[in-house]
Amino acid sequence: QVQLVESGGTMVQAGGSLRLSCAASGRTSSRIAMGWFRQAPGKERDFVAAIGWSSGVTGYADSVKGRFTISRDNAKNTVYLQMNSLKPEDTAVYYCAASPRFSGLADLYDYWGQGTQVTVSS
Repeated sequence: QVQLVESGGTMVQAGGSLRLSCAASGRTSSRIAMGWFRQAPGKERDFVAAIGWSSGVTGYADSVKGRFTISRDNAKNTVYLQMNSLKPEDTAVYYCAASPRFSGLADLYDYWGQGTQVTVSS
């Protein structure tokens, strides 16, 4: 079992920055990658970014490339999502997830956090 707890979501003005955190506990060594996904009201859950726990390899959705950065602190078992130049369309519930494979597909992630709300005002 892997437990994930997100934090850091809040309301921010367009153009601002925010950092989300995801604290992982349990059998984290069984998971190869960590990902961030987001879901806006009435929309599907979309991939945002992923990182390999050991490799540090990263991947991003085109919509966030150059603005968001995913990183991890293995000693703290924590993954971060630094979000810069935020836009109103970034408004969503952001979820942290763990997967046995490095992927951008939500179906391949088997552990999920409860989500944290990010609201970007114009």
